[in-house]
Amino acid sequence: MSTTLTEKPAEPGSGRRLLRGMPWLVVRQHRIALTCVIGLTLLTAIWIVYERNELVQLLDAKGWPEKDAGQPLENNRGYNYITSILGGLPLILAVFIGAPLIAGDQENGTAQLVTTQSATRRQWLIAKLGLAYTLALVSGVVLSALFTWWWKPYRSVFLSEWIDGVIFDNTGPVLPAFLLFLTAAGITIGVLIRRVLPAMVVTFLFTAITTMFVWDEIRVRLGDSHLFTYPMDTELPARYAEAYELDRWVGSADGTLYNWGICAEATEKAQNACIKEHGIVNDVIEYLDYSQMATMQWTAAGLLLAGTALLTAFTLWRVTRRPL
Repeated sequence: MSTTLTEKPAEPGSGRRLLRGMPWLVVRQHRIALTCVIGLTLLTAIWIVYERNELVQLLDAKGWPEKDAGQPLENNRGYNYITSILGGLPLILAVFIGAPLIAGDQENGTAQLVTTQSATRRQWLIAKLGLAYTLALVSGVVLSALFTWWWKPYRSVFLSEWIDGVIFDNTGPVLPAFLLFLTAAGITIGVLIRRVLPAMVVTFLFTAITTMFVWDEIRVRLGDSHLFTYPMDTELPARYAEAYELDRWVGSADGTLYNWGICAEATEKAQNACIKEHGIVNDVIEYLDYSQMATMQWTAAGLLLAGTALLTAFTLWRVTRRPL
């Protein structure tokens, strides 16, 4: 059973606690959820270290990078489980930490007792938000740092491109920023709905739509695309091996671009005639370069943190200015 905010510590020697007063009560109230998230973070962190060590040994045995190592992570259950946990962590924090954080106290009436305590409503709210945001930030920073440490030196043998969500969203500053934003979104939804179960359902739907649809569209628009033109029937230069292709055209010598399938005729003779008619001599790709990744990630983190700040400001206003 959760400890209410009216509980007062009575144990001797309590002055030696790291936390006292309202922060200690909030931590104690949510100690089960706190323990579960910390445990999941530690388990995943240890698992990443183990899987990285396994990958390094495997690559060394195969003579990588001098020799081709193939796809060592293909059908690798450890890698799949880790990426599933990282992908699901924003949902876990938003639904099980964010949504019930304030809504639970509003629903059971605990929030109404805040004004009768020595702490103010704002102090109570700051302690609540501090717990949730600290948990999101610590989990995100630890797991993002370790996953980046695993992926970056060996990215050529990973199955996903750098722009894919499984890599882009779980490395650098994006994961902690994402956790903060979705946790803040869950808290705000809970404050508005004021009931735990409906708030969790709405938060689940919001998080699922955001992570699976909306963010995928935003991610590829965070960088400035470039064009590269090269002769038809030739290989793309090796320096573009890590480039992410956004679109592809064919072009004439004067720079006119045509859709890739403009000369997709039924016969080779008709196709050659079409190419000659339009003067097509080049292939053209629009791409994002791997060197843009860091800038794109910090841009993403900035957008997410700005959203977190706006949601937090609204939550503070709503809870402190409106009846609980």
